Amino acid sequence: MKERMLRVGIVRALAAAGVLAASGLISQTALAEEPIKIGWLSSLTGPLSSAAVAENQGVQYAVEEINKAGGINGRQIELLTRDTAGDPTKAVNFAQQLLFRDKVNFIIGPVNSGESLATGPIAAKAGVPNIVIGSIDELTDSKKFPLAFRAINTNTQWIKSANDYALDVLKRKKVAVIGDTSGYGTSSAKTAAELLKKAGVEPVYSALVDPNKTDLSDEISKARAAGADVLMPWSAATGLLGRLLNTRGNMQWDVPVVGHPALMALPIKELLNKPEYWDGVYAAGYVSTTYGTDGKLPERTQALMDAMRPKLGGEINFTFWWVALGYDTVKVIEHAVKKAGSTEPKAFQAAMESTTGLDGVYATYSWGPDQRNGFPDSGMVVNRANTFKDGSFELAPQ
Repeated sequence: MKERMLRVGIVRALAAAGVLAASGLISQTALAEEPIKIGWLSSLTGPLSSAAVAENQGVQYAVEEINKAGGINGRQIELLTRDTAGDPTKAVNFAQQLLFRDKVNFIIGPVNSGESLATGPIAAKAGVPNIVIGSIDELTDSKKFPLAFRAINTNTQWIKSANDYALDVLKRKKVAVIGDTSGYGTSSAKTAAELLKKAGVEPVYSALVDPNKTDLSDEISKARAAGADVLMPWSAATGLLGRLLNTRGNMQWDVPVVGHPALMALPIKELLNKPEYWDGVYAAGYVSTTYGTDGKLPERTQALMDAMRPKLGGEINFTFWWVALGYDTVKVIEHAVKKAGSTEPKAFQAAMESTTGLDGVYATYSWGPDQRNGFPDSGMVVNRANTFKDGSFELAPQ
């Protein structure tokens, strides 16, 4: 009797073990088939859309490329794109939908810093990793936002590059700082003034302008009356920047303009009353999209450009560093998930914190336990705005 009961117990135990093993196999198979969801908060419309439209090209291309190659660890990427139109309220609403309803594994964006100031704490509370592509310094903090890692340069890197060029290369000392009234523009104008003061230069004129304002004659006239010998605008709104350059040109004021990379965006060209209004305009840019003395672009940039050219109709009419940044955000996620072997947030965090010298197209990235800004200072340059060719630029005169 005891032997029979023992045999029955063994059979039952083996059956249970088989069920558990099968259950585990099914669970692993289901996980392998489950897509990796990436939420993409992008201002594809609105006054701040020029960068987002270009970045979207890179994001989409990277997703397609990875999925065609079999996905990440056998899992396809599902991209959930939401157009915030540059509105922080819309960005918050979409972030909440993506995080709590759609249950995304990762968030890229928002594109604009003003929106990111509102959405960053939400992603942190949800415990979802966030690839930050807003530039203002407040968006990353290893203690407050441990799962937020920045791929773009910091705003300080942009502003310092432009300031150094205006003061040290152009030898200008009477600076007019003009920002817009967005969260980004306000913060940037403040940072620019602070960095100028540290360099011993007090701006002769400062103003914040609504990015939709059509007439800038008052602001530019006041900057001229204050004796400004360089205009330094900090705004990503190409419409506003185009109107600023037109106002300067219409006034026949031959003063250099040095500032935000959007000064070089191709939409600016179409907004100008005269082509020569783009002369004397310089902007913070990148080694990755700057032609060398041999007339060539860096190898990784050229390779991505050549691969995407057919998709873009043969002509690169976007500012290509935004395309490269969008591409790299997805590739960074791919790198960290493969390194971690998981999409689990803590594993992703550990993988990112141990990443150094990761070669992207836009930059070579390094993060660390206390370092959430991956872009190196050595990746910054200043470009001449009216040299746009295939989304890239010549180095500004030195």
